[in-house]
Amino acid sequence: MRALLPLLSVVRGWRVGAAARPPRRVMSLYRTEERGHPHSEDYRLFFKNVAGHYISPFHDIPLKVDSPQENGISRKKARNDEYKNLFNMVVEIPRWTNAKMEISTEEPMNPIKQDVKSGKLRFIPNIFPHKGYIWNYGAFPQTWEDPYQKDKNTNCTGDNDPVDVCEIGSKVLSRGDVIQVKILGTLALIDQGATDWKIITINVNDPEAEKFHDIDDVKKFKPGYLEATLNWFRLYKVPDGKPENKFGFNGEFKNKAFAIEVVNNAHECWKAMLMEKCDHGAISCTNVDVCDSPFRRSPEEARSLIESVRAPSMSKEVTKEEERWHFLD
Repeated sequence: MRALLPLLSVVRGWRVGAAARPPRRVMSLYRTEERGHPHSEDYRLFFKNVAGHYISPFHDIPLKVDSPQENGISRKKARNDEYKNLFNMVVEIPRWTNAKMEISTEEPMNPIKQDVKSGKLRFIPNIFPHKGYIWNYGAFPQTWEDPYQKDKNTNCTGDNDPVDVCEIGSKVLSRGDVIQVKILGTLALIDQGATDWKIITINVNDPEAEKFHDIDDVKKFKPGYLEATLNWFRLYKVPDGKPENKFGFNGEFKNKAFAIEVVNNAHECWKAMLMEKCDHGAISCTNVDVCDSPFRRSPEEARSLIESVRAPSMSKEVTKEEERWHFLD
């Protein structure tokens, strides 16, 4: 019987916002469904809404917290300054873990899966003194870094993914959590000639969230964290035999206003893609909630797409990569 467990779908229950504090303590609008076994190539984490319908975490979860009914194509104006800086984040990788989980942009309904490189599951190395990822890592839904458009700040094209998010709060979150964050700043990583923005955020329900309003507050209240973040991104590919990563602005962290503009621009690129106004390449734009999108499908069609995916294999867990440590000069 135990051998059959990887073949079963596991539904994870409704989530309460992580480390919630009044008045934002609300029941999550989303739940997740696991298929396959973690650390196998067939592992998938699908998303559902409150009605139990499958949705895309890339396209159907709104970027802005203050527009839950709009799903991005024609946004409401923010009600006040606070709501201008409230965004939804999809957690892909909990802090201190190593498995490189990511929203699968090319698969229908965009589940989270583990990245594969050169035929092997990808694990981020432990580079002393850091264990795995040093933040809760994830993405902003309804954003896209257009690989056919040069970024005006870096003069490099986008990396063809949603905008990456580093959440620096005190709680270790769970894969598939959808949390509300406020933006504090950003770092411009240049990855193989493409712009790969890293947005620094904090969970609005974190006990210390009220202390953080801009990037300088991270320097003040979490000294060394930004330096560690820069060093982490500089070195994380070195154990695989690759050169150190490069950065825009000589590795300077840009402030909140700059970062919000980056995210809003990526949202505009996403809107153009979902309305078929630009080349989206191999990206799956299938969604169930984006009004007027030519890629919109019914909940029944979305379910059929997911159920047509092949059954999980009996792949074994791979954990040895998470136990190795690398010491670099």
